[in-house]
Amino acid sequence: MLSRFQSLVRDYFGLSHREVRGFLVLLLLIVFCLLIPFAYRFLVTSEPADTSLTDQRKLDSLVALMKTEEAKQPAFGAREQEKTTTERFSEPKLFAFDPNTASVADWQQLGLPRWMAERIEKYRNKGGTFRRKEDLLKIYDFPAELYDQLEPYITLKSASPADYGNAHTGRRPAFDRDEERVANRPAYTERYVKPALQPFDINTADTAQLIALKGIGVTLASRIVKYRDALGGFYSTEQFREVYGLDSLALGELTKFGKIQTAARKVAINTASAEELDRFPFLSRRQAQTIVSYREQHGAYTSADALKPIRLLDAKTIEKLTPYISF
Repeated sequence: MLSRFQSLVRDYFGLSHREVRGFLVLLLLIVFCLLIPFAYRFLVTSEPADTSLTDQRKLDSLVALMKTEEAKQPAFGAREQEKTTTERFSEPKLFAFDPNTASVADWQQLGLPRWMAERIEKYRNKGGTFRRKEDLLKIYDFPAELYDQLEPYITLKSASPADYGNAHTGRRPAFDRDEERVANRPAYTERYVKPALQPFDINTADTAQLIALKGIGVTLASRIVKYRDALGGFYSTEQFREVYGLDSLALGELTKFGKIQTAARKVAINTASAEELDRFPFLSRRQAQTIVSYREQHGAYTSADALKPIRLLDAKTIEKLTPYISF
């Protein structure tokens, strides 16, 4: 009977003989641990402690003293402990504001702590811009519940480049002054016209082509290339959303100009090693090893449906893996 049970466990979970023995030992230990409380209650009988009348009076006095001390505590302290993290930041005073121009003091009045307001200020000083209301949530640690309160009061205006100049000094940005100098040149001087961007193959593009797009800098360009190479190439523009850090502007630019003209690289699932499968971002090391182990025990895979019996792979993971494997 034990051998039959071992066979059932091995076939169901895809385990080796040694792993099945370890599973049985672990199962026995779990059962033993679960039975300990029942055995303890059965074998050990506890008698209630005999509390004398004097001890009972002392306990009553202590309880009365504790209640008196609790009554003296201010209600404000208890109320502060019950507040959520967002409420402890400060009581917000809501008013219409533009996140691209709001000062540190404005953010504090809206309910943000000073360190969060300074983080937003630092983000804007480095060239960051909020183009949609949802972009505010890209600020690290920005409380989602506070955003729900502020969202109706966010007003984003279609600003010219001069509006996003140095709001602190009141001076126009350098590029605005450069444009003025160009406009004042003699009429015979031809003004430089930046060449229009052309669509390119996203699966062969380098970082220079990606940096030319609006909203994509050196860091994002390197991250896109690294993610693409780990996948073996994009097979759908919907995969662009999986790249961490792309805001609405960058995503729109990448979808507009990044075309899939080269097919993604595929891996032979029936000969691939666990290391080759582990390079996919959506597969863990354990999942990759399980795919190889299941293949060695049950034979070669014939289609993507053959992966469904593997319990570590859900339907979404199999769907992501299918375009990158061949049989």
